[in-house]
This record gives sequence, C-alpha cells and structure tokens, in this order.
Amino acid sequence: MDEPNERLRESLPSEPRLQPEQRRVVVTGIGLICGVGKTAPEVWQGLLAGRSGMAAIKAFDLTGHSVRFAAEVKDFDPLLFVEKKESRKMGRFIHFALAASAEAMQHSGLVIDQGNRDRFGVHIGSGIGGFDVIEREHSAMLAGGPRKISPFFIPGSIVNLAAGHVSIKYNARGPNEATATACTSSAHSIGDAFRIIQRGDADAMIAGGTEAAITPMGVGGFAAMKALSTRNDDPEHACRPWDKDRDGFVVGEGAGILILEDLAFAQARGAKILAEVLGYGMSADAFHMTGMAPEGEGCYRAMRAALKVAGISPDRIDYVNAHATSTPLGDALESKAIENIFGERALNHTLLVSSTKSMTGHLLGGAGGLEAGITIMAMLDGIAPPTMNIVELDPQCRLNYVPNTPIHAKIDYALSNSFGFGGTNGSLVFRRWTE
Repeated sequence: MDEPNERLRESLPSEPRLQPEQRRVVVTGIGLICGVGKTAPEVWQGLLAGRSGMAAIKAFDLTGHSVRFAAEVKDFDPLLFVEKKESRKMGRFIHFALAASAEAMQHSGLVIDQGNRDRFGVHIGSGIGGFDVIEREHSAMLAGGPRKISPFFIPGSIVNLAAGHVSIKYNARGPNEATATACTSSAHSIGDAFRIIQRGDADAMIAGGTEAAITPMGVGGFAAMKALSTRNDDPEHACRPWDKDRDGFVVGEGAGILILEDLAFAQARGAKILAEVLGYGMSADAFHMTGMAPEGEGCYRAMRAALKVAGISPDRIDYVNAHATSTPLGDALESKAIENIFGERALNHTLLVSSTKSMTGHLLGGAGGLEAGITIMAMLDGIAPPTMNIVELDPQCRLNYVPNTPIHAKIDYALSNSFGFGGTNGSLVFRRWTE
C-alpha cells in the first residue's frame, strides 16, 4: 500500500470536518426494487429473513444457455408508474428507475413546484442501460431490415434516459446527469449528486442507479467470461461471498434511489432526516480491464478517500456493506483492502461486514444505489444484514461477515463499496442521523 493504515488513522480527525463553503447533505427518502422485493420495506424484511431472490430465469428461452438462473424482479407491473403508451417507449431499466424514484419521493414527502423545480436535479446511473431494447430492435432489423427499427430504439435504451424520464415526471429542472461506470455507476451517481448539493448547484437530488440486464445477451455475455455461478440446480444458494466454494456472481436487476437534500433545505420544510452523507471517494486500479489490483489496492484508496472527505478515522465505522459479488479473486482482494484500512478492528471481528448480494444478486450499475439504501436501513434499525450461504470461509477471508444471521448492533457510521470493470472504484460514508 502507498500509505500504511496507521498513518491514515493519524491523518484523520475523529469528528467530521467541513470547509466553510460546504453544505451538509442528508438523505430523506429511499426507494428500492430487486429480486427480493419491490419496495424498500419489503427488500429490507426479506434480507433480514435471509430470503433469496434467485431462481430459474423466466424472461427468455434458456435453450443453449450454460447459466439458467438470475435474481429477477417478480410480477413487476410498470403500468403502476407510467402510462401504457409511454411504457412501450422505455427499456425495463427506465421502468425500474421510475418505480424506485416514486417510492423514494413519497418516502421523503418532497414536493417539486414552481418555487423549487430549478433547484431540484436528477442523477441516475446504469452500467448497461436498455439491453432488452437493443436485443429486440436488433432482431427486428435482422428479420425485416432497417425500416423495422422502432423510432424509440435510441431513447428507449441509452443510459441517461432513466434520469431524463424521472426529471420529466417530476419537472425537476436542475442538474440532470447519468453515470455509466460499470458496477460503480450508481455509487458514483450518489457521490456526484452529494457534491452537486454540497457546492450549492442544487438543493435536492434524486440519485442512484438502475439496471435490467437479465437478457439473452446479458446473461450469455457474463457466462462467456466465466464470471457467473453455474449452480443451476441450486440457485438460492449459488451466490456465496467469501465462502471457499464460491464460483461467480448471479445477475440481478432492479434499482436503488435516494433523495438527497441540503440539510438547511430539508429542515426548513420539516423533512424527516434518515442519514447524512459524509464522504465519497473514488479511485482507479489502472491495472486490468476486469481484474482488481493486487491486495485490493484500488479499493483501499477509494475507502481511504471517502474517509478523508468524511473527516473521520476508520475506527468510527461500525458496518461495511461490501461490494463482494461471490467471485473467487474479487472477494478476497476486497477483504484484504478492508483489513488494511480497518486493521485490528477488522481482524478481531468488531467491524461488521456483509454482502447483501448473497440474496439480491448483483445489480451491476444499480448495485451501489440498492446497497446505499440497505446500508441506511441497517443504521436506522441497528441491524447488520447477513451474508447468506457461508458454509466454510475461504482461509484468505478473515473478517466478521455476519454469516447467515443478522446481527443487532448500534451502527452510527457505515461505509458502502462499489467496484467495476475497468478498475473503477467508489465508496460512500453515511452517518446515522441524530438531531
């Protein structure tokens, strides 16, 4: 490592440190949808019950596929969130973003009107966007030529249209952006939205991510990379982060959206504050297109950067929602990076670390948004959600991964990790809100 964790601890204050011009950013709403549930409370209760969202794929014909299961959102009706005519113009990832945003907005109680709409923005990421639309329209072209391509092919599939449709729905006329940084997309979107509010460019943001890549090409492509678990006969137990027999990740789908607000703005409208966003860190492995740097060095630097922005020492973090996807190399390297940041607290099992992907599957670009919401709910309820399917730990993985059963604990400060292909890394630090 380029900086020992002891030196890092000495360089960080024990309390949050703000620059005079910075505004404090808080979370006032959460919206979640994934294979475990279609609302944030349903997802949270499912995670605490250890419920798996993984099952045989229903979305397409599995003939010829080596991997035949995923964590699909079951019985999802987009018409609850968008009119039928409009829904046909959108990829499934946009439907998920609209659903999660609707829940988050209702949860926050925020109303956008003529008085605040120019100060309200949207930042929603996606790693892949409208894979379903791309595949459908490609098939239409092959069958009937270019004239058979829908005029809604492009706007139905490009990544920024999730943020675009959400902004249109709520008449949010402030900053409007989308991040496409593979599996770090929505963590970066939340972090960038945090910075937008912090520097005064908006008073509130709808922020997070969405993904819908359970398609023939999506699943087939990851399977061709040998990145996926092949436990077709036991989908519920296929995703097993840090277990010695883990064999790859499980594709999930859905969205995770937070409502972020300037603290003074939220207090002035009497909002119920759930948590404070304290830190955001990014880094690049600059090492390999899919593999992580040795000893998780890039992960280490992202966490270190987030803690520096938060202005707290590693000793203050009570819980880490890890990126851990159930891949043989990635889980071990992230675990090593956590060891290097948190030192003895990690090794003596005081620090709680879990991977909820063991139940939700990996939402790719939507993972960071989903897991940020889960992290905040863990703080609110004082419960670390479990990592399911741990039978025997990999000897390289030596931390307290909350195996198979939730752990009740006071969680005042928490960190959420997201890492992606291309060596892109993002970490977010949250503080449990107290008046």
